[in-house]
Parts: sequence; C-alpha cells; structure tokens
Amino acid sequence: MDLATEGRDRADEIAALFSRTFTDSEGADEGRLIGELARALVADTPEADRYVFTARDDGALAGCIVFSRLIYPEDARTVFILAPVAVATGRQGQGIGQALLRFGLAEMRRHGAEVAMTYGDPAYYGKVGFRPITEADAAAPFPLSIPHGWLAQSLTDRPLDRLMGPSSCVPALADPAYW
Repeated sequence: MDLATEGRDRADEIAALFSRTFTDSEGADEGRLIGELARALVADTPEADRYVFTARDDGALAGCIVFSRLIYPEDARTVFILAPVAVATGRQGQGIGQALLRFGLAEMRRHGAEVAMTYGDPAYYGKVGFRPITEADAAAPFPLSIPHGWLAQSLTDRPLDRLMGPSSCVPALADPAYW
C-alpha cells in the first residue's frame, strides 16, 4: 500500500472514488453530493487551504482523505477539518482507512497544523485520537445536524483548549447540507 499526497491533477479520479463509495453505502443522491464535494475540494480549493492524502495499491486508488482549513479569526491556531473520507467499497475492513488517517494526521503535524477536527463516528475516529467536543469548545461554520459527531484533537503537545470565536470553512464546504 502506497500512501501519498495528491494534487489537482487527480480531481476526477478522487471524485469518482467518493461518488462510488457513498453511492454504495448511502445511495445515489449522497454519492453525487460527496463526489461533487471531493471534486471541489481537490480542484478548486487553494493548495495552502487543503491537503489530499491517498492510499494506492498497485496504482489503483483504494482510499482518500481530505483536510481543509477552518478559520477561527479570534484564534491564532492553524485548524484543519477532515472531510470527506472514503475507502473503496471492496477494500473496506482491511485497515486502509486507519492507515490513511494516521498518515494524514502525521503529515498535518509535519506541515504545522495545530488542531484537526472532523464530523463523524466517534468510535471510528476515536481510534486515531479524535475526541468528542461541543460547539461551545469550537464553533462549527453551520449548525450541526448530529452534534455528537463533532470531534477534534490537538496535533501539538498542548492539550486542546477552546477555539475562540466563530468559524468559517473553505467555499467547497460552505453548504449546510454537509453539516
């Protein structure tokens, strides 16, 4: 398994992975929605505001995760949100997702990110250090439809303190449908 950072030139391939994976698990509408999100994050978001990490097996795309910048204008810390995450349907349950998450978080630390957040299953993301938080701990850019899925972790030696002020996300994530 090869873990790597990818760029804009892979936007179509990455979008197709997300679309297929989410169609298989959540239906065609969700597949289309998340595929479009992945394409916008990879192709349209400035590289300084997003990181794309992939897992490839013999060149075939087996998984992908995307981190994009969250801005807390009253807080000096560098914050990124992990979303979306996909492992090809036929490859799930083989540890690819967890390996990709560990790799991505290590790379985010190396690039100076101080806080990683995500919005998902606490049991799954807890395996790589994410812990539940509340919107009082860190405001979300939009109201959360499933507040117990709001998760974060410090990527430094400091404990995770409250993130100050309101937040905003990159334009690709600026749709209440994702929250």
